[in-house]
Amino acid sequence: MLQGRRIAVVMPAYNAELTLRRTYDELPHDIVDQVILTDDASRDATVKTSLELGLRTLIHDRNRGYGANQKTCYREALATGADIVVMVHPDYQYSPRLVTAMASMIASGHYELVLASRILGRRARAGGMPLYKYVSNRLLTAAQNLLCGAKLSEYHTGFRAYSRRFLETIPYEHNSDDFVFDNQVIAQALWFRLPVGEISCPTRYFPEASSIDFRRGVVYGLGVLGTSVRYRLQRLGLARYRIFSPREAAPPAAGAHA
Repeated sequence: MLQGRRIAVVMPAYNAELTLRRTYDELPHDIVDQVILTDDASRDATVKTSLELGLRTLIHDRNRGYGANQKTCYREALATGADIVVMVHPDYQYSPRLVTAMASMIASGHYELVLASRILGRRARAGGMPLYKYVSNRLLTAAQNLLCGAKLSEYHTGFRAYSRRFLETIPYEHNSDDFVFDNQVIAQALWFRLPVGEISCPTRYFPEASSIDFRRGVVYGLGVLGTSVRYRLQRLGLARYRIFSPREAAPPAAGAHA
């Protein structure tokens, strides 16, 4: 608990057996009240490891996608009373030790969404980010800032902290079940004028860390640009999209508990 607020860490997991324990060990357990892992039909021993660690474990009956995995995580976190929800990838790419700093920014009341930026501090390449990923990140971020009228350092980090109000406001159930989900969440934050903060975060790139291949990266990039174009069209009053509409009642969680 932090400043009287209940903290939940959610981990959308897929084949994270080799890195889950290291990620969990570096969480600030003095403030984290609950860790929720949703396994998206992994082919390894992710579920076994999660249960050994005593995590609240939900299991998808089939692979539903990264976005769908997050939807299950957030529904469960809200249902169990979390005031602040921090998404930590269990692949050990981001530093779990920053959970306290990110949660504190939410608890301050200044921000509803906090992004751990790999670009702030200029440490992305030093951490092993491939050059093509870095260049793509910078080009897509520049295009999105232009289309959305924002000045964020990046839109593509997977390490985020949310207030309960944020998750209860944005219609994330209408978002993609794939990787562009993350990007749509940021666009929704901007649409609903929910304050966004950023913090510098070192990252690690190594064989066990999850990463999408080039083909899926291209699909993701097109989806990112599509999200920003939709944002601009709706802002201009030329179209309307469900992801920028007021949230409806959320459906029940889709994962089975282990």
